[in-house]
Amino acid sequence: MLDEILTIKSEKKHLREFGLTIGIILCFLGGIGLWRGKEIYPYFFTVGGIFIVTGVFIPFILKPLQKAWMGFSIILGFFVSRIIMTILFYFVLTPIGIIMRLLGKDLLDQKIDKNKVSYWHQRDAKQKDAKSYENQY
Repeated sequence: MLDEILTIKSEKKHLREFGLTIGIILCFLGGIGLWRGKEIYPYFFTVGGIFIVTGVFIPFILKPLQKAWMGFSIILGFFVSRIIMTILFYFVLTPIGIIMRLLGKDLLDQKIDKNKVSYWHQRDAKQKDAKSYENQY
């Protein structure tokens, strides 16, 4: 995670994209505020406009803000991904596994059968032409 934070790309192109993206999002939020009659919409438009102008004309000024924002997003992504994966595992996969065991299902054919000679599944041999090797998927 630290390596990711230290290698955040901050070239002119990335800083320009950052400024334009944040500016457009803030202007969009200002538009929603204007549409809904909220008093705070001019601030969103002002800050969004500043980001857009800065991103287009002098993007190097945005470098510290972009580094901080991207570092925050890396740290947040680290924790959120683990939370989502934990929720998926314990609330989706675990109940499915328990239900499959209760129903006696063995989808992966993992039960050991001492009467079986082999667990190999024989496939029918098909004659393949050279064209079939070009698009394997």
